[in-house]
Amino acid sequence: MSILDKILLPNALAGRALDQLQSVFALGVRWYVSWQFLKSGYLKLVSWDNTLYLFENEYHTPVLPPHVAAVTGTFGELFFPSLLVLGFASRLGAIGLFAVNAMAVISYSQVLLAEGYEAALGQHILWGTLLLFLGFFGPGKLSIDNLLNKGKF
Repeated sequence: MSILDKILLPNALAGRALDQLQSVFALGVRWYVSWQFLKSGYLKLVSWDNTLYLFENEYHTPVLPPHVAAVTGTFGELFFPSLLVLGFASRLGAIGLFAVNAMAVISYSQVLLAEGYEAALGQHILWGTLLLFLGFFGPGKLSIDNLLNKGKF
């Protein structure tokens, strides 16, 4: 065994161990990000008058009128995370939820980009990064997508 092999042995062992946990990690990421948006969508739905008020007065959604933005945003916060939880059409769910997340930052930028709100912006960056991870690498083996795609390619 060469000196380089001895140096890289711990890395190889860690790689083998972590490879076994990739699907569990992807499942955890899917559920964590989904939970954040499902809570928000649920609150929008059960407090619809407040939701409309926020979209009319606080959120500055470009292009869409406030009522359309409220319906679209609430739908996105409930539909796309549901796909991720199930692991069904997961890449579509991740891309859709990434767009919802980006629109939230754009629509509320007067707060999220203000001094003192770095932690709130950091949460959106974290969620966006995790959603990109799911979009590029997929939902893992613990998903309906994996079951449906077995043997197709």
